[in-house]
Amino acid sequence: MTPNPKTLDLLLKGGHLIDPAGNIDGPRDLGVRDGKIARVESDIPADDATHTVDVSGLYVTPGLLDIHVHAYFTRGQLDGNYGGSLNADAHFLKEGVTTCVDTGTAGSQEIDHFRESVIDKSTCRIFAYINISAPGMGDPEQTVVNLIPARAAEAALAHKDVVVGIKTAHFWTEQPFDDAHPPWASVDRAVEAGELCHMPVMVDFWPRPPERPYDDLILQHLRPGDIHTHVFARQFPIVDGGGVVFDHMFEARQRGIHFDVGHGAASFWFRNSVPALRQGFPPDSISTDLHMGNINGHVHSMLDTMSKYLAMGMPFQEVVYRSTATPAKAIGRPELGTLSTGAEADVAVLRKVEGSFAYRDCGWARIDGREQLECELTLREGKVVWDRHGLTCPDWERAGEFYFRSPDLQVVPVERLWRS
Repeated sequence: MTPNPKTLDLLLKGGHLIDPAGNIDGPRDLGVRDGKIARVESDIPADDATHTVDVSGLYVTPGLLDIHVHAYFTRGQLDGNYGGSLNADAHFLKEGVTTCVDTGTAGSQEIDHFRESVIDKSTCRIFAYINISAPGMGDPEQTVVNLIPARAAEAALAHKDVVVGIKTAHFWTEQPFDDAHPPWASVDRAVEAGELCHMPVMVDFWPRPPERPYDDLILQHLRPGDIHTHVFARQFPIVDGGGVVFDHMFEARQRGIHFDVGHGAASFWFRNSVPALRQGFPPDSISTDLHMGNINGHVHSMLDTMSKYLAMGMPFQEVVYRSTATPAKAIGRPELGTLSTGAEADVAVLRKVEGSFAYRDCGWARIDGREQLECELTLREGKVVWDRHGLTCPDWERAGEFYFRSPDLQVVPVERLWRS
């Protein structure tokens, strides 16, 4: 009898699969074919796959989604506070992040260049928010004439396969407001652009009451589906003097405002995030705001930020949920962040290490935890793009014939060596 042909390219066998979007949390095998999730079953025979990887004792999750990063190398320079964007493939794939969103590094003047120089060449899937400032991030964000809703919306629609919204940030945080710098100019123009292109707005905001109070932002100026990032930064009235979460936070969530972590170098404080979590106000999505100016500081990686939430008491399944399914929904890509059959095979295989760990926030305060997340294996479109400990590799003594074959060497005349 002719044996059945292999039906799977790759089989992850023996792991604990967590797919919040598919409501799966338990032992499952996962099979990949042609870059897609082909089978998710309790016991898939190894004979069905060309290559089987034993992931016993590990967690298999959707590829992580970090919806606040900076990954565009501008033609000019980023503002000095940012230190420059980073290489997404170099920093994210090894952390299980298969999708990231650059949040407004490029404006309408730069999105074409961002697309051709970075997005289209990256293995990590990169989306973008277009800065309402046409020249992009940095000093141009302070000049109102640069904040052009029609141009931002036009650019967003021209690149709607990779653009997921509009970004406003950093506008007029210290100087007195005047006719040239109205308090809500950047926010309101970004929302206008969002209306024109039918996309959400992400807001990096500095409250300045009484002209520009925080509760007005989330209750009046933003729309359902719009995103406030850096939500647990110290400048926001999240909890009162007694540590009680303000009513306006729950009211805004009821309106449909999406609250994102956006950890960064200065925007994540346990004094806001821990009381909020304990009182039923977790972030809607976990993200890092990683760039070269902060990657060796308070924020290190997506997994480190997720581990902080484990230390704060968020259940692991919920940490995965807020790092996959909820950010996918926020950027209008619900087909991502899931391990459903037919979905693109973006997969993270994680190890949850138990021990004694300490994590710090942006105020140099610490929280102790007993768990830490590490990434063992990352698949992007079914291809292995990170394999920390060689899970997909054979022992060298049992490697195939190709391994032991020496390359054919062309004889090179000695005179060519010394002449070169």
